[in-house]
Amino acid sequence: MIPILRHVFTATLFSLIITLVIVGVTLAAFPPDDWSLILNKTIYDVPFLVLVFSIPIVAGAIIGITTGGYWRQRLQRVSRHLDEIAKGQKLSDDDEPYKELEKIRQYMEQIQEKIRVQTENAQRLATERTKDREKSLQEIVVQERNRLARELHDSVSQQLFAASMMMSAINEADPPEDASRNRQLQMVEKMIHQSQLEMRALLLHLRPVALKGKSLKEGTEELLAELTQKVPLEIETKLEEFSIDKGVEDQLFRILQESVSNTFRHAKASTLQVMLIKRDDTIIMRIVDDGIGFDTENVRTSSYGLQNMRERASEIGGTFKVVSLPDEGTRLEVKVPALRKEGENHD
Repeated sequence: MIPILRHVFTATLFSLIITLVIVGVTLAAFPPDDWSLILNKTIYDVPFLVLVFSIPIVAGAIIGITTGGYWRQRLQRVSRHLDEIAKGQKLSDDDEPYKELEKIRQYMEQIQEKIRVQTENAQRLATERTKDREKSLQEIVVQERNRLARELHDSVSQQLFAASMMMSAINEADPPEDASRNRQLQMVEKMIHQSQLEMRALLLHLRPVALKGKSLKEGTEELLAELTQKVPLEIETKLEEFSIDKGVEDQLFRILQESVSNTFRHAKASTLQVMLIKRDDTIIMRIVDDGIGFDTENVRTSSYGLQNMRERASEIGGTFKVVSLPDEGTRLEVKVPALRKEGENHD
């Protein structure tokens, strides 16, 4: 209401001033013979002086209300558009009835476009900084894992090996006559042996074999060859050489590493079968062991390793399937579509 009142006051004041000027000029140019006639003059029983002052007041009020409402609508429209810009919304697409505001709307659209461009730049910079932080963090994690692997290998792993040799020598050279104590010593030896297997699997998980400069087949062969030297496990392989993107190779290799590590740590298997083939534009990786197996329903939500492998397979558009039964081994299978590269044709 303040703009309307201001316009009413201004219009009324100007109307009064103009009226007084016109009346004054008229009376000065044509002065009456008797000024009392002006005071006593009436028009339709209304005193002349009342009409002289009331008409400009009424006219000024009408003009002020009209003008105030006119500009109030314009200010409300501008205010609404500014509020949309402040909230990051698109400007209303209604037709602009006021020609005076078309230029202002163009300026608003330019401001909104600049804000949008600045927002995109800010988001892109934030994304780049996040990627840089993740890359730096990943490098730090890799370095720390390698450091832990070296320390574990140089200290705990060697101590476990020494303890295993000592327990084996004690049990073979001078076994106690007490059958109960003899069983306890043999149990300790088995526990140390199992700890060695756990440590080897842990070292494998902490310090993975790198695929840099190698194909997936070559990296798999190197990984399995290293395992046969450390773990008493019969490994059967069926590996084929084929060309795929490095990102797919890396994820498949990490899934293989995770699966083999889980087999060594938990499966208590004697044989391990690894198959890596390509059939009908589909890459198939299958890992089978004859270990103790597990109930997939019980570990589906609690196994970080399985969840990690499933997410890796999903990232490259593949499927992940695990079949396992207690005392019947485990079968893991990953299928990934082998997308054709541009310019690649089948014979």
